[in-house]
This record gives sequence, structure tokens and C-alpha cells, in this order.
Amino acid sequence: MSVESERLAKALIAFREAEGISVRELARRTQLSQATIRRHESDRGCLPVPFAARRFEEVLGRVPGSIPAAAGGPTDVGLRPDPDGVTG
Repeated sequence: MSVESERLAKALIAFREAEGISVRELARRTQLSQATIRRHESDRGCLPVPFAARRFEEVLGRVPGSIPAAAGGPTDVGLRPDPDGVTG
């Protein structure tokens, strides 16, 4: 169990309680699975992958990069469509 994962677990639970929302609603707001939300709320000692860390930062109102992420995980960099790209 890392200090960072414990801090994230407490922040997610506090946010849900303050908003009066379920795990399902938090999953919807972050566009992550309910299993991912439960995993990080249960504080199993793992840091989120970069993509999930960014989603948590957005919903918690934190600055980008403020939630430590596991190295080597998927990111959302490059997933946005190129507005000048040619299709089909």
C-alpha cells in the first residue's frame, strides 16, 4: 500500500460522498469502469495508469500531473482525432 494510492482512495470516496453519487455515476463521469473505481477506492496499493489518473484529476478538480500514475500504462495522448487529418 503506497501513500499515494491511499490518498487517492480517500479522495475518491470523499468526493463520492460529498456529491452523493454511486460508484456507477463516478464511473460514468470519469469514463472509467466501475471495477477501476472500486479498485482505487479499495486502496489495493496500485497507482492508476496515466489515462485513469488524468480522468481522476479532472473529476476531482486537480491540476494535471498531481495524481501519480503507474509507469508504462496507457495514456490518452494521441487518442484525440486530428482536426486536419484526412479520413477514408
